Amino acid sequence: MANPIIPGISEAEQDLLYKKLTEYNRRRASYKEAGAYLVVLPRHGYPRYSLWIYSPLPERLSIFYIQDLSEDINESLRAASSLCYYSSRCLLLMEYNAKRMQSKGDDIISHGKYHGHFLHEIFRIDPGYISWVAYKFTPRIPKQERFVQIAKIYHSVHLDVQKRQARQKYSTSRFLGKEGEKVEGLTLKVLHVRLEDDPYKTIVKENIPYFYVRQVLTLEDPIGNLVTFRISAHAASRESCQLPDTAHAFQPGETVNVASARIARTYTSGNKQYTRLNYVKIKGG
Repeated sequence: MANPIIPGISEAEQDLLYKKLTEYNRRRASYKEAGAYLVVLPRHGYPRYSLWIYSPLPERLSIFYIQDLSEDINESLRAASSLCYYSSRCLLLMEYNAKRMQSKGDDIISHGKYHGHFLHEIFRIDPGYISWVAYKFTPRIPKQERFVQIAKIYHSVHLDVQKRQARQKYSTSRFLGKEGEKVEGLTLKVLHVRLEDDPYKTIVKENIPYFYVRQVLTLEDPIGNLVTFRISAHAASRESCQLPDTAHAFQPGETVNVASARIARTYTSGNKQYTRLNYVKIKGG
């Protein structure tokens, strides 16, 4: 599948996103064999990205809607990659294809308590019912056989989600690599910010203290791996643990794009694993 042009971002940002996506898909199965999760670009009247699943069935319709994502491409890929991380299926970006993505009615429930609803609607509120349709319901006509096939596809999505939940139950994070290794192209979300004075730079001139304050950030990547590093202010402050006006104050929830860094240390606290970085180069910083 050819990579589509992503709206609203620069060519350099697009290249970086596709590089990350290639790395994410490394060692995953071919979409021709196992299918794929699809992040579909916004279209007229639909400003959000959306998540779909492609399954290599021989029938005419093999792409099915799962859920809406964000209007932001980075947040959408973060959510999709997190949801599907433990699946063997790859994750691809594509444009909306009206011919292949519009429902033909064979994914609408024609009986029972959810009569008239789409399978993707029931998947979000009652995945157990989808499993029942997939393996307990007996089709009597060809249209119902197709309905069961689609239910099996949604059931496989449910299994992928369960894999993620089972892994997270026992391990809430992983290391990004080994100490001394270089990492590149990280997209991180700030979880917590703590201010501290740099004891090696703080000085007193003519009885006036000058504090060099640094921000200690705790962040997470798109799949929940925890990262920490420090950002030092270039200018001094007259107040302890107070950033100068010229420094950027990071906020929880903010996205930080790290162009490159070195792994300084890895450690475990409780059941969480942290990767501490140094020599951090922030994109645009």
